[in-house]
Amino acid sequence: MEITRSIVRICCFIFGPIVLASYWYTISKMEDPMALWGGIPENLRSANVFCMFVAAAGFLMMWWLFLYKWDSAVVETLNWPWGESGSGGNARLLLGFLLVMIPSAFWIESTNFHISNDYSWTPYLVVGILILVAIGNILLGLLAWSAYQEGFDGGILAVIGAGMLAIQVIINDAIWWSIKFPW
Repeated sequence: MEITRSIVRICCFIFGPIVLASYWYTISKMEDPMALWGGIPENLRSANVFCMFVAAAGFLMMWWLFLYKWDSAVVETLNWPWGESGSGGNARLLLGFLLVMIPSAFWIESTNFHISNDYSWTPYLVVGILILVAIGNILLGLLAWSAYQEGFDGGILAVIGAGMLAIQVIINDAIWWSIKFPW
């Protein structure tokens, strides 16, 4: 099956709202939503929330550039920075976007499941989910870097967008939050 830009767009339009809905649903049913902060100090939570908005803006920058601004035929030629341009760029984009969005939709519910139960395996589930999101961000960043190397108009903005997303999903979530959470 050939992965087209339309398929990537449809997946983003389906899974993007699912991420937001999963957060709303889980927080609305939790007894103590503040438990999601884990060991993050209260005085740093507002900075973390700010980083969440920065990350969302970075994601949207990449989403816009890859799926709307740049010509579909050109995006299809995207490869990893160490590869040669050819085809399969949309499939690579789909992989990156899905690795960010699908695990993100499961993170909050898995964290709530961990908080609500005393199983020894739930920390691995939660951290594994965060690592998948980080890998998706890295893949999108590599494609952004490739677009920059290929001279795409605004390619540096895609790299910046990937960096903005990385602040939250790699540094704040996969590393800092995972270390600070009271497992």
